[in-house]
Amino acid sequence: MNGARLTLETCHHYLTLSAEEIPDAHTEYKCSPPIRTAENRMKLWEAIKARDIDMIVSDHSPSTPGIKLLTYGKSRGDFMRAWGGISSVQFGLSLFWTHCQSHELTLNDLHRLLCQEPAKLLGIDSWKGRIAVGYDADFCVWDPDASFAITSDIIHFQNKANPYMGKVVRGKVHATVLRGLIVFKEDEPFANPMGKLILKKKTKRAVQFH
Repeated sequence: MNGARLTLETCHHYLTLSAEEIPDAHTEYKCSPPIRTAENRMKLWEAIKARDIDMIVSDHSPSTPGIKLLTYGKSRGDFMRAWGGISSVQFGLSLFWTHCQSHELTLNDLHRLLCQEPAKLLGIDSWKGRIAVGYDADFCVWDPDASFAITSDIIHFQNKANPYMGKVVRGKVHATVLRGLIVFKEDEPFANPMGKLILKKKTKRAVQFH
């Protein structure tokens, strides 16, 4: 490929989970590629620290307990047949921040990996991805030192199956602001949907493949 811009990303579940801790028949851990060993997970953190990995993304892939084969029946716990995908979007910030200090990563690193670089890749970094004059006021109000346990009663997405149940994480979000408007406040109902279609601006030149 001549002139193509290549990027490298990883996801919260690959940085948090390891194959050794997956119980038999617990298909909520299934994803593609699969969860690797703890040794492999450490190599990912080393790559992040070395800036070989450009960004961290949620790869949010919710599913019903039925297609995850978590319900009772003949196929329950069949990893070969279960849906592959993990729901991480609600807890991504906390999952990542929990491990940042032990890997000598700062809040600036978190911003770069979770906000700045994804916006840059999508071509929307002239108005998204940072707090500055002329940018959309997208941010969260959070306590970086507050810890909490992930339990089903605090999960906001409809299908709650995920491999993080019971994990204690650090960094609690109290509110979320989108384009200057509060769309989420802790212990309050969600605001009406206010999302809008975001289109990347056209590229100035075509990329040739050889």
